[in-house]
Order: sequence, then C-alpha cells, then structure tokens
Amino acid sequence: MSQRPSEPSVGTQGQSPVRVPEAPISEPSGAAIGWISFAGIIMIVAGSFQIIAGLAALINPDSFTAVDSIFEQTAESWGWWHLLVGAVIVLAGFGVFTGNVLARIVGVIGAAVSAIAAFVWLPIYPVWGIVVIAADIAVIWALTAHGRDIQKAERM
Repeated sequence: MSQRPSEPSVGTQGQSPVRVPEAPISEPSGAAIGWISFAGIIMIVAGSFQIIAGLAALINPDSFTAVDSIFEQTAESWGWWHLLVGAVIVLAGFGVFTGNVLARIVGVIGAAVSAIAAFVWLPIYPVWGIVVIAADIAVIWALTAHGRDIQKAERM
C-alpha cells in the first residue's frame, strides 16, 4: 500500500496504517504580537536608562553623594555594572523581535529583578514602584505566553 507524503501514518508490518492527524497551525493574534513588541520596547528603553545612569556615574562619580555601605562599591564600579547590564538588556530587547529564546530568558530575568527592586523601593516611591511592578509583570507575561508568536508572524 503506498502512502501519500502529505498523510503521515504510523503502523506495523502487515497491518493497515493508522493516520496521524497533523497539528493545526495557529495564527498569532495581533494582540500577542503587540504584547511581545511592548516587551521588546520596554526592554530597550529600560536598558537605555541603565546605560545613561552608568555613563553618568562614570563621567561624574563625585555627583553621587550616597555611600554604598552594603557592597562597598564606588560610584564608578556601579557605573560599569549599570553600563554592562543596560547593554545586555538593550541587546536582548532587540533579540525579542526575532523570537530569540535567549533574549526572552534574559528579558524575564531582567524584569523579575526589576520588579523585586521596585518592591524594595515601594516605601520610598509607592506610585512609581507599583507602575514599574505592573510593567514588569506585563513584560514577563508577554515573553512567556507570546514569545514565539512573533516568529510565527514572520513566517506568514
């Protein structure tokens, strides 16, 4: 018995083949692509802010009057950290638009750390902290629930 290539089947010798239905291809919704685009844009903007903060600390470290008594780091060392982390987040934000899995992982980790930091700062900046936490939750949801939808849209 010959099989047509478009109809995959599974069977054993001497028995009639069992047809296995192909999985339906679901089209990504416009909302899903909008959410993943939102996540990528937020990552690019947040990473850019981190880069600016890092450059500010490197260019004029004496303008920061606070003393880091926990990690005992100078403003310059924090500036390098902000610069490095900001660059990684910006690159991951651009990677989200290609559907890159590593970029989505970096985005989820970055948004989780940002949400925790905003939670810690809630007593000082309550409204801003709630806004940042809500945005971080939206980014995490978009990256985990709709991360591959942008790849599906590019193929169509």
